[in-house]
Amino acid sequence: MRPDLIIFDCDGVLIDSEALASRLVAQEMTALGWDMDANEAMRRFIGMSISDMEPIIETQLGRVLPPGWRVGLAEALIEALKQEAVLIPGADEMLARVTQMGFDWRVASNSSDEEMAVKFSRTGLTALTQGRCVSAASVIARGGKAKPAPDVFLAAAEDAKTPPERCIVLEDSRLGARAAVAAGMRCYGFDPHGDGEALLAEGAVGIFRKLEDIFGVLA
Repeated sequence: MRPDLIIFDCDGVLIDSEALASRLVAQEMTALGWDMDANEAMRRFIGMSISDMEPIIETQLGRVLPPGWRVGLAEALIEALKQEAVLIPGADEMLARVTQMGFDWRVASNSSDEEMAVKFSRTGLTALTQGRCVSAASVIARGGKAKPAPDVFLAAAEDAKTPPERCIVLEDSRLGARAAVAAGMRCYGFDPHGDGEALLAEGAVGIFRKLEDIFGVLA
């Protein structure tokens, strides 16, 4: 099926920021009293919004997080991303080629609008992604939920005026794949370093090792 809309996750698909975010989250958890390294932070929280992380952390700690904690972590992430965010190899060329081929596409992310703006500015994707981004924050503000709920992907399809069944999604996280399947979209997993089994278990119909693999589907 030639899709009418391609929806890309941001972190781990277009922007290589998950290791950075996991390092900061691990540092924050350890400071709060939950001893954690970056690998554990990635395993527990990859693909999750800060809003959804909060009750999990409070349950583990057995106390309410300090006022302003969520905002403080978001601001720390933005500052780090300004300095360290980099492209997933080939992301810029892939997006340019998809655009040249005439495909409509969106970026649908659990990141905030501010985080995406910083990442795309640092990595040179601002012009390409302008007007194509849907964040969980904007969806939550309208009463929806972050991934793994389907709302962010459905909002992207609505923005493009495209039925969900005419969309394909490229995701690297279990929560994101679950959200795409729940939205009624065909999901492809992106796993350049693993076996893709976790994504297949969530309903992904295939695994890409490189971003250019998407052209085998689009052809």
